[in-house]
Amino acid sequence: MKEPLSSEPRPDVVSGVSPPPAPEAVPLVPELLISDLLRHGVVASMSLVTLGTVVTFFRHPDYLVSSEALERLTAPHPVPHGLAEVVAGALAARGQSFVMAGLLVMMAVPVMRVALSLLIFRQQKDRLYVAITTIVLVLLLVSFLVGAAEG
Repeated sequence: MKEPLSSEPRPDVVSGVSPPPAPEAVPLVPELLISDLLRHGVVASMSLVTLGTVVTFFRHPDYLVSSEALERLTAPHPVPHGLAEVVAGALAARGQSFVMAGLLVMMAVPVMRVALSLLIFRQQKDRLYVAITTIVLVLLLVSFLVGAAEG
């Protein structure tokens, strides 16, 4: 079936320029994936630390004016040390738990980067780098476990 003729010219015919081609699917570039992981990890970490600081000073405004109260805040004993304590404190909206969660995220970002590299090398079927990256990831995880056992 023919389209009815219109008295108005079509824009693409008048200008002599064809419309731009449809965007193609951009392949996932490993460097961009790793860059995004690092960027978002740092932003998440800093957001948690900032949130924790704001919550701490909002819940305890005396820290701003009393040096004795601020000393209690910075003393080592009230800081959550275990993952369960951090989660429980964050659920209870304790500022120091949010700060500690931000620090844990900052520590986890390089490990996630190694794990992402392992996945990328597996997809690329690069056996040598898969082996090297697996060894590095295992060493990182063992060091965390040994540190948790001694702490």
